[in-house]
Amino acid sequence: MHKADVVGYSPEPVSVRGWKEKEATGLRAKFSVRSWLKRLFRRKNIKIGIYGPPNAGKTTLANRIVMDWAGEVMGSVSDVPHETRKTKVKKNIAIKHGKKSLSLDIVDTPGVATKIDFHEFVDTYGMSEDDSRLRAREATEGVIEAIKWLDEIDGILLAMDSSEDPFTQVNITILGNLEARKLPILIVANKVDIPGTDAAVIKNAFPQHPSVPVSALTGYNMERLYEAMVKHFR
Repeated sequence: MHKADVVGYSPEPVSVRGWKEKEATGLRAKFSVRSWLKRLFRRKNIKIGIYGPPNAGKTTLANRIVMDWAGEVMGSVSDVPHETRKTKVKKNIAIKHGKKSLSLDIVDTPGVATKIDFHEFVDTYGMSEDDSRLRAREATEGVIEAIKWLDEIDGILLAMDSSEDPFTQVNITILGNLEARKLPILIVANKVDIPGTDAAVIKNAFPQHPSVPVSALTGYNMERLYEAMVKHFR
């Protein structure tokens, strides 16, 4: 803050004693403003976005977090890709681990995909052509919305399916875009409840970021995820 902006400061020459008194007033004003800003910052919830490809378990993860700490759910889940096609936000979630806590808003985003073809919904999931076209259009709009939300996000929970090869075009594209924005990223190696999964594959694939193996569906290892979130995002 410039001296001219401090309450009690005068540009005219003053006595040494008067100058000291005015300087003290200015310093008190500075510290008062800083203290107010710190309190304001502490009250501000950080926005944690849940990102990842379709069917990585993002909404299941969001539901688990919100249920554990607020007793609610965020959205519906389905085996059909792009069930979540609009971003949903749950505010004022307080996560605690030991004596530390984290106040946040959970942002559940639509699955990010490099290609969305309505034929997949028809051929693989037996949806009508009209419903498939509508779902594909809404899913495309959802991807655009998820990308726009990155301007407001403070940290990322990046959900990956532990039962699949992590080196997919979608995973690499998402991670590259997040890294370019220099956002703190915590990888959630989800679906470890599926037999034969090895979450270490994800950890070894992207060692530059911390990762936690969980099953958002069963709640396995969620306490460890909460510990990592409090440490990584505070």
